[in-house]
Amino acid sequence: MTTLDTTAKTKPCGCPELPEISRRSFLKAAGAAGVVAGLATEGMFTRLAFADTPYTGDVLVVLSFRGGMDSLQAFVPTGDPKYATLRPTIAIPQPQLLPMGGIFGMHPAMASLKPFYDAGDFGVVQAVGMADANRSHFSAMEEMERAAPGSSLRTGWLDRVLGLRDPGQPFQATQMGSNSAAAAFLGPAPELAMWSIDSFGHDAVYDSNEATRWDTGLRAIHAGAPDVVEAPALTALDALSTAGSLGSADDYVPANGASYPDSGLADALRDIARLIKGGVGLQVAAIDYGDWDMHEGEGAFSEGADGWMYGHLAELSDSLAAFATDLGSLMNGVTLASLTEFGRTTRENGSGGTDHGYGQAVMLLGGGVKGGQVHGDWPGLDEDDDLTPTTDYRNLLAEILEKRCGASSANINEIFPGIDNDRPDIVN
Repeated sequence: MTTLDTTAKTKPCGCPELPEISRRSFLKAAGAAGVVAGLATEGMFTRLAFADTPYTGDVLVVLSFRGGMDSLQAFVPTGDPKYATLRPTIAIPQPQLLPMGGIFGMHPAMASLKPFYDAGDFGVVQAVGMADANRSHFSAMEEMERAAPGSSLRTGWLDRVLGLRDPGQPFQATQMGSNSAAAAFLGPAPELAMWSIDSFGHDAVYDSNEATRWDTGLRAIHAGAPDVVEAPALTALDALSTAGSLGSADDYVPANGASYPDSGLADALRDIARLIKGGVGLQVAAIDYGDWDMHEGEGAFSEGADGWMYGHLAELSDSLAAFATDLGSLMNGVTLASLTEFGRTTRENGSGGTDHGYGQAVMLLGGGVKGGQVHGDWPGLDEDDDLTPTTDYRNLLAEILEKRCGASSANINEIFPGIDNDRPDIVN
């Protein structure tokens, strides 16, 4: 069992640094990857990376829970004798949990994902963390998305992933909704961001004839201009054309009887499904889903008046289940992994919530996932408040990139400098 160092860079935090992550607010950050498109709705911000060059690996979907998700309440170690003691008012009784095998049970709000778990398409890795543990929202996010501890690199790990391929063309250099770039995408590759597929267009265009006139005119205006002016303009026009070919969300009919809930997360996942089905060359999609900083009032384990955690997990599960159902066999070419900047304390606080901790659980969904089990070395619950990480999240991501996204060992050393070879064996 590998135990990660959780003594460095600790910082007690009452969250004054991040007041916008609250019960009804969200962190939204723009992407900056290869070619990136960001889709933002309340509670999340989505970034998408595209390329023209042939890519035969999985579409990688990174779902980030901003605020620090309490994954001990999502995938409950009910068989650990300290769980009920450490959480006397918010512990979920074992009979209410959905069985996952061994000591773990799934929160009852996640019932829609249980069939995918039973089928082996959904799995969990417990006790995941960073080599340089951190309790600060901003510092932890930055370090996790840079993913290069001990090095002088200042680019993000997804930017380095995208840098392994030649830059794409259609979706390469546009951003809307936010001017700040998420650290995972920081680097030399250009970006394109949008609130949604349907909102990405010319304000002055009202029909296809008008769109053609604008396209022709703008291309003529930029013809012969310096490359730094012409190239972004032309690729933006190409991106508009591609987005326009996908139709509208109102006309989109999910496949296989899938039913997306009415939520921002579901809308973002539905747009990603549309892009995958549209064959536009999607390589990376990232969604930031906020409002997980539950220092107080996590709520009851059943649906009710005070179900903050319940409501979030239900929305998450229903959205992911709809996404996977909609894609059907196309999920064989998709790997979704979740991350959060840190976990929560093992012990509940005096306000019915939990505070910033270290170890987290990573969710995995896709055709190549070794699902139906909880991976990772379980360290046991610690009465000193922290779940000790035993799996470096970079090893988890490295295995996905190697086995599912075509990265070589040399590539991995470029993406994650200084990484070891202790892979957790989570995907085929």
